[in-house]
Amino acid sequence: MAQTPHVVIVGGGFGGLNAAQALRRAPVRVTLIDRKNHHNFQPLLYQVASAALSPADIAVPIRAILRHNRNTVVVLSEVVGFDLDARKVRLDDGAELAFDYLIVAAGARHSYFGHDAWEPLAPGLKTLEDAVEIRRRILFAYELAEKRAAEGRPPAPLSFVVIGAGPTGVELAGALVEIARHTLSRDFRHIDPGTARVVLLEGGPRVLPAYPPDLSRSAEEQLRRLGVEVRLNAMVTVVEPGLVRAGEEEIPAAVTLWAAGVAASPLGRLLAPTDAGGRVPVEKDCSLPSHPNVFVIGDMASLHDAGGNLLPGVAPVAIQQGIAVAQNILGDLRGRPRRAFLYRDKGTLATIGRAAAVAQIGKLKFSGLPAWLVWVFVHLLWLIGFRNKLVVMIEWMWFYLSYQRGPRLITGDIDQWLGQRTPQDERRTASSL
Repeated sequence: MAQTPHVVIVGGGFGGLNAAQALRRAPVRVTLIDRKNHHNFQPLLYQVASAALSPADIAVPIRAILRHNRNTVVVLSEVVGFDLDARKVRLDDGAELAFDYLIVAAGARHSYFGHDAWEPLAPGLKTLEDAVEIRRRILFAYELAEKRAAEGRPPAPLSFVVIGAGPTGVELAGALVEIARHTLSRDFRHIDPGTARVVLLEGGPRVLPAYPPDLSRSAEEQLRRLGVEVRLNAMVTVVEPGLVRAGEEEIPAAVTLWAAGVAASPLGRLLAPTDAGGRVPVEKDCSLPSHPNVFVIGDMASLHDAGGNLLPGVAPVAIQQGIAVAQNILGDLRGRPRRAFLYRDKGTLATIGRAAAVAQIGKLKFSGLPAWLVWVFVHLLWLIGFRNKLVVMIEWMWFYLSYQRGPRLITGDIDQWLGQRTPQDERRTASSL
């Protein structure tokens, strides 16, 4: 009797989960491996970072998502290597899993373009842990400024610098302004949060460079109306504690955030030679050229559309690839030829702030409140779990009516922050010697 084919999926993001769901009734065994026990909805991570939502609002345990998949086993572990010829996946505890089909969907991480020393000073936003750390830094900047002002010391600079004006950078910058102008406006006695600066730095000539030029212009105008200082063609050369240098300009920075670049998971290099962004070149069906039973999808895959454009590392691409790969595996089992992956672009969306956004759906382009309402609807639709949809909808309604954000909590050890000296203190000390 033939053994049931074993499909191993690496990664519980959009691509991996959709592949597992598409195989839930297939005559296969599925093992999904992830080093986290939860799937987080990455498009809303910035809302956790900006204290609009709680981490639990955008995360769901992977086992809960797949609990009705009787053919699926979830393994909490980290993949450290592959033996593609022997068809085995190596885990960090030394165990090995044999597979008949392998789907690698391990996502991406931050890229600092060779300046890895900047990472502790300018955190990026890819995980819930990143979001909570960024939230802590933002809120503590205000607490530190209030503490110093109450003690009669020179105020700490309330200046926030976001590096990179892609969707994440634009969303963070808009949220930071709303926190300063509205959310915290009445919470302090010695400082005025409304005086905080938010500076958005972009090395290229426009914000949202992957969007059509007219939507980029609209996004820039909306950012400036909110109060964001937008700097274009501003290549960052220095990131130091409390300071960012772009060209000849030095910008004080109570908090610096990184949204300038991503690189595919380093697991890609263990599968095949990668491109400059760490992506693995794949065939039209998302398989490896030398191993047709191994698929790479999502942020890790380098695949071009019919027009020769590299498919973007966004959730819709990963979702559609996960489903398409599962269908091709089923086709293999039934003796059908494989189908090339065809991405159906359903539109692009980016939110800038309350009732401010840009959107393109097909040939339709719009901005402002209509785009923001579309953004709200689409993200509620994509969220996994009825509870999450309901809670997020209530939070957004409350924020829209009151400007008040939810979990403004500083967690973790704050001893390292107390008594903190700013770069301005250091300069004053040096000049007095």
